[in-house]
Amino acid sequence: MDTSIFISKNFRPKEGKIACESPSNIALIKYWGKYGLQFPINPSISFTLSNCKTETSIEYSPRLRGQKKFDFLYDGKTKKSFENKIEEFFERISLFCPYLENLFLKINSKNTFPHSSGIASSASAFSSLAFCIVSIEKRFNEKMTDQNFFNKVSFLARLGSGSGSRSISGPLMIWGENEFHSGCSNFFAVNYDKKIHPSFKNYQNTVLIIDDKIKKLSSSEGHEKMTDHPFLNDRKNQAKKNLKIILNAISTGDLEVFIKVVEEEAMTLQALMMSSEPPTILIKSKTLEVIDLLKNFREKERVPVCFTLDAGPNVHLLYPEKYKLKVIKFIEEKLKYYCQNSLFINDKVGLGTKLLEF
Repeated sequence: MDTSIFISKNFRPKEGKIACESPSNIALIKYWGKYGLQFPINPSISFTLSNCKTETSIEYSPRLRGQKKFDFLYDGKTKKSFENKIEEFFERISLFCPYLENLFLKINSKNTFPHSSGIASSASAFSSLAFCIVSIEKRFNEKMTDQNFFNKVSFLARLGSGSGSRSISGPLMIWGENEFHSGCSNFFAVNYDKKIHPSFKNYQNTVLIIDDKIKKLSSSEGHEKMTDHPFLNDRKNQAKKNLKIILNAISTGDLEVFIKVVEEEAMTLQALMMSSEPPTILIKSKTLEVIDLLKNFREKERVPVCFTLDAGPNVHLLYPEKYKLKVIKFIEEKLKYYCQNSLFINDKVGLGTKLLEF
């Protein structure tokens, strides 16, 4: 792909302010393993979330000679580790956003969900930051189409967090080249615009917080483990096969097939880490106990609820809205005792990033 289409003309914006909110997302087909500068080794598809989001505001003004590029506050406080990640992000996007060299940015960011809660905070953080930055550009370039705008936001978000590319729109986003959905790219995610069965409209996602500690293995370190993984090619083939199957299930409303694929993907990610060098175990014994109880509940009550896992011990439950009361009752009666401080978070599918102030 010719990435020059994302290179903006340089300009000198006047001072202003912009704010947006961007949700996290939960992958159904997992992105695990990357190459180059944040390119996925396999395609992935995710539900965009709604309530679990990052709110970011940027006050911008002309940068004075010798002045630093930005100030960053998270929840009203400085956070050095976040500053370093943002500094690296700005370096990566400098070619595509040369106007940032002329600006001083005062960035404020906060989450509506607890950090380290098993929800991809880097995805919502970088997608919201990218959205604000490209919105500044759009003020200068009124000819930028909505499609070009969202493609560039996803393209830039990817350079901060690969999964952040999928938080831009919704309810379903695909990232990575594949033969099953036209227009897909390794450079940015696209909205799944084919038929979605009513069963998957307003799908629910409840996150069970099994462990609220910061995970020992970062996502970047986990992705690196796939570089020389003995099952790398098998994983690529499996992901493509599962993407085809799940797209058909989403179109036809086949919940049984959907559940089978989502849970297979969740456990495959764990198996890949356990078979990496050195072996890494991300889940806890409580994770497995919750999964066992969930499967028994599904079989006994005939409720089409399934689980998925990211790179950690916390469990995401996915289910149609009409079963919400039954699932929440089950969580309250059986599952919350496995959660840290009985904590679980209710969410549902959403439509992506939204402008708050322009």
